[in-house]
Amino acid sequence: MQALVIEDVSCAFGEVVAVDRFSLAVEPGEFVTLLGPSGCGKTTTLRMVAGLERNTGGRILIGDVVASDPAAHVFVPPDRRRLGVVFQSYAIWPHMTVFENVAYPLRVRRRPAAEIRERVKAALRLVEMEAFTDRPSPALSGGQQQRVAIARALVFAPQVLLLDEPLSNLDARLRSQMGDEFRALQRRLAITSLYVTHDQEEAMALSDRVVVMDRGHALQVGSPEAIYRRPASRGVAAFFGAPNLLDGRVAACRRHDESEFRLTVAGAGWHGECRAAEPYGNDEPVIVLARPENVAVAAGASACADTGTITFAGEVTERIFRGARLSLKVATPGRIVNVDASASCGIAVGDRIALAIAPAGTWAIRPDTGQELPGSLN
Repeated sequence: MQALVIEDVSCAFGEVVAVDRFSLAVEPGEFVTLLGPSGCGKTTTLRMVAGLERNTGGRILIGDVVASDPAAHVFVPPDRRRLGVVFQSYAIWPHMTVFENVAYPLRVRRRPAAEIRERVKAALRLVEMEAFTDRPSPALSGGQQQRVAIARALVFAPQVLLLDEPLSNLDARLRSQMGDEFRALQRRLAITSLYVTHDQEEAMALSDRVVVMDRGHALQVGSPEAIYRRPASRGVAAFFGAPNLLDGRVAACRRHDESEFRLTVAGAGWHGECRAAEPYGNDEPVIVLARPENVAVAAGASACADTGTITFAGEVTERIFRGARLSLKVATPGRIVNVDASASCGIAVGDRIALAIAPAGTWAIRPDTGQELPGSLN
């Protein structure tokens, strides 16, 4: 039995359709992230699961119980859905101690005092906050408040945990640390989790599966690695980082193995091979995806590459130091190529360098599979 099923769910606010026939099934213990730019429908979807918004079409099942089905006039109130929710603002009550904040879900359910004490103690132990039981909430740091919010969401053993950008208010170092800690806790307890974020790196680091959303639709659902390395559309490819999207045409196609094809492709001033999920016909247009980290730098103005490797030569026009790596923009005939290079490579603006992209670092995308998402980092 699946822990959560969202079946052809829609939500409209007047004439504005925020979510349009969206479907998703979440397995028990799975961590699934809804990812997309602002206004894509991810938070509205989460709020419909929580019962804070009513879906105008489709139905939502939590376990084997129908939580919302407007066609059948079924709507289970939020407090009866056995869901834990962690909000972006944490929603920690400032007039309560840590203990009272975590105990609140049990008090509204009228649980016995002894049970409340034991369950609050156990929940605070999980998030390593039991030493702060009597501390006033305003005296907590941002990371501590997040731990309290998670403990409060877990204290009544929810069937599904919902999290709406819970790390966005933390600084970069603490965001990474708390993300790692929460993921470890989620795996240890096998908590079924539905997570919302606009942060691509956060989604990839935390999730079992990622749902990339835009305009109320799911563009692609899959493992973080599959979505990053084998995007189904231009929009999904462009949403992650600063990819190189090279326009070309197919000269030949052959099956490489059971799951992939290998295309011979040529563009303006370049040719080589790329990987593909499906066969292409001769002279079909194609977009070749090459992530900056898959573009290799060679010395001099030309490269002697193995058969199938795409090569360029160009001039470095921009150099950004990012600690362990450099982000380079290289002007080649007809295009700017984004490159990630080692910070110790000694490359400077104005240098002439050679670039090589091996077939293993490429992926073929059909040109008619959608435009870039609003908010894409490109």
